Amino acid sequence: MKIVVIGGTGLIGSKTVERLRKRGHDVIAASPNSGVNTITGEGLAEALSGTEVVLDLANSPSFEDKAVLEFFETSGRNLLAAEKLAGVKHHIALSVVGTERLQESGYFRGKLAQEKLIKASGIPYTIVHSTQFMEFLGGIAQSGTVGQTVHLSPAYVQPIASDDVADAMAEVALSAPANATLEIAGPERARLSELVARYLKAMKDPRTTEADVEARYFGARLNDQSLVSDNNPRLGSITFEQWFAKSIQPT
Repeated sequence: MKIVVIGGTGLIGSKTVERLRKRGHDVIAASPNSGVNTITGEGLAEALSGTEVVLDLANSPSFEDKAVLEFFETSGRNLLAAEKLAGVKHHIALSVVGTERLQESGYFRGKLAQEKLIKASGIPYTIVHSTQFMEFLGGIAQSGTVGQTVHLSPAYVQPIASDDVADAMAEVALSAPANATLEIAGPERARLSELVARYLKAMKDPRTTEADVEARYFGARLNDQSLVSDNNPRLGSITFEQWFAKSIQPT
């Protein structure tokens, strides 16, 4: 089966491409660097010719409100139009658990716009909502840093390792379209401020963490339901400790 992975050279994309190729499928890792650009439309028709399944794992290069919305709307429209012409049978997109609950955030408004385009396209689809990737903990810590203190919400999170995300995306790619939203999450819940404190300690980072209920997450105020899934998610198997031991070398 021919499968095109948009964003196929990124964190999740590269791992998903590897898994699908190991199963014997013809997989194109599509990105602007490989001549496939969903914003300009360059290379889309050629890449999608004869393709049965498309996974959209691309992310906006900017998190500025207007730029994010423009990216997801333009990319989504161009990609879905090209898929219709090519006769693609299954469109899969990776989105975020809580997207519809976090509309204070420009980023999540962009993701919701992307999802609405997919649902209205007429192409059989599966949207996968994932909780936060463990690989993003460093960036989350940086986003809340003022001086030597990291201000973060104490709301619950249920982070998932990128390997577990890639396993799920590969499985969805080889399954029938759900025409629905599926959710995936990590095996453990923790409070965001406490988890980042554990991460910084393990990294031997001198910054301290302060729980702040008013701290924003990409512009949105969180509560204990914002970033976790109660919708019978597929759970990953990799715990924070296992991920850290395998993936991170403290400085």
